[in-house]
Amino acid sequence: MLGSEGHVLRIFLGETDKHQGVPLYEWILRKAKEHGLSGGTALRGIAGFGAHSQMHSSKILDISTNLPIIVEIIDTPEKIEHFLLMIEEAIKEGLATVEPAQIRLYRNTKT
Repeated sequence: MLGSEGHVLRIFLGETDKHQGVPLYEWILRKAKEHGLSGGTALRGIAGFGAHSQMHSSKILDISTNLPIIVEIIDTPEKIEHFLLMIEEAIKEGLATVEPAQIRLYRNTKT
């Protein structure tokens, strides 16, 4: 169970990045679930640029096949650090940040 203090791991990737034949963001989320992390989400960006300074955009006239993807995973600092060490060899290009977060958990208690 998460307390009120945790960490957010954000991994910035390209949409076309793959690992073991599947999109890298899907692979990361599967691994997070397998290892019991509290939650994760992949978000697709509408525009962005990275280390190569090449702009990627979803504009109709500039359809990109490699839009930015951000994977966010929330858990305790220890679990985030351990998880990042497990997956970092799969990330060939990208950026990861780890930030402290106050966690507020909302659940529907009705069954």
